[in-house]
Amino acid sequence: MSASAVFVLDLKGKPLISRNYKGDASMAEIDHFMPLLMQKEEEGALTPLLTHGKVHFLWIKHTNLYLVATTMKNANASLVYSFLYKVVEVFSEYFKELEEESIRDNFVVIYELLDELMDFGFPQTTDSKILQEYITQQGNKLETGKSHVPPTVTNAVSWRSEGIKYKKNEVFIDVIESVNLLVNTNGSVLLSEIVGTIKLKTFLSGMPELRLGLNDRMLFELTGRGKNKSVELEDVKFHQCVRLSRFDNDRTISFIPPDGDFELMSYRLNTQVKPLIWIESVIEKFSHSRVEIMVKAKGQFKKQSVANGVEISVPVPSDADSPKFKTSVGSAKYMPEKNIVIWSIKSFPGGKEFLMRAHFGLPSVEKEEVEGRPPIAVRFEIPYFTVSGIQVRYMKIIEKSGYQALPWVRYITQSGDYQLRTQ
Repeated sequence: MSASAVFVLDLKGKPLISRNYKGDASMAEIDHFMPLLMQKEEEGALTPLLTHGKVHFLWIKHTNLYLVATTMKNANASLVYSFLYKVVEVFSEYFKELEEESIRDNFVVIYELLDELMDFGFPQTTDSKILQEYITQQGNKLETGKSHVPPTVTNAVSWRSEGIKYKKNEVFIDVIESVNLLVNTNGSVLLSEIVGTIKLKTFLSGMPELRLGLNDRMLFELTGRGKNKSVELEDVKFHQCVRLSRFDNDRTISFIPPDGDFELMSYRLNTQVKPLIWIESVIEKFSHSRVEIMVKAKGQFKKQSVANGVEISVPVPSDADSPKFKTSVGSAKYMPEKNIVIWSIKSFPGGKEFLMRAHFGLPSVEKEEVEGRPPIAVRFEIPYFTVSGIQVRYMKIIEKSGYQALPWVRYITQSGDYQLRTQ
């Protein structure tokens, strides 16, 4: 990677952490980053890579922090950015919230983590589960020659420790799909996609090999099966434990899993999704002194399913006051600081239709300018249901001791960026 430094800056440009790894960029050169970034931002020419003299700054922003890698060579940019996002992931695992305060409060642990994450400009151990085995939250330093370095650091399987034992061997599989949807005022779907993740929680003894089978369309084509109940996965991204060569050859997802929670894979489907919760909204103004908003919500998914924790955010005029609500189900709450009404429905069965009426007073003098009306946003979660139709066909667990373990599968569909424009 040949990155000479990894450092974190607050928004005021003061270095919070600065760590040089035998690099060739001096601290004086590094100090040019924040002024350069602000200059480019003012010019409207801000890019993920900034250059000052011979030094290249590759940076990302997380909350109120900038994480920056510097190099004076023609480095592999994708590797640098992957490393920076991995640093964010590791720090977040350790400190829960990665922000300026957590950086200041954990100097010792962060210096130890940076020592293990990178050496001489090259990424090393970046798996947070393995790092937590020998770098504790208390920041106990390793003593050379005395401390035991976990074998996972040098093993071919660096993400799993040896000698793991459980009385009851189990695997929990969560297939979670988020629906991103944008509907125009005339009811036509402008944007529609499904972003899915498959998460595992493993409690397995030894060093098992797992094989996961999905109703993948390419697999069905290879084996001569029909396409009716298959799905075409796009932009598939795997955890490092998956044998990519095996997947490329016969679409088999084969892996030795990390212990505990991890995300096995993610995928995306660009497909025309029927809006699961359809919203119709009518707004009426009366003599410039009051306004009524009627919202109708309909569940357009199968009747056997139920959407939980539904929240429908309805925009209202910024000068509205004296709210009154009437709902056929659930409750409505006015949030004047955001100029929205949130209609909350705990349980929304498929095929059902509900109404909400909101009444607001308006100032006697009508605003001259016409306010652009933001879209209605919807949040929900539907358990035991997937939009894409993806299915876990099998999970084989192979371990030399020959124990039996049952996989448990759960499907969840939830809202992502789900918006419906209204007139």
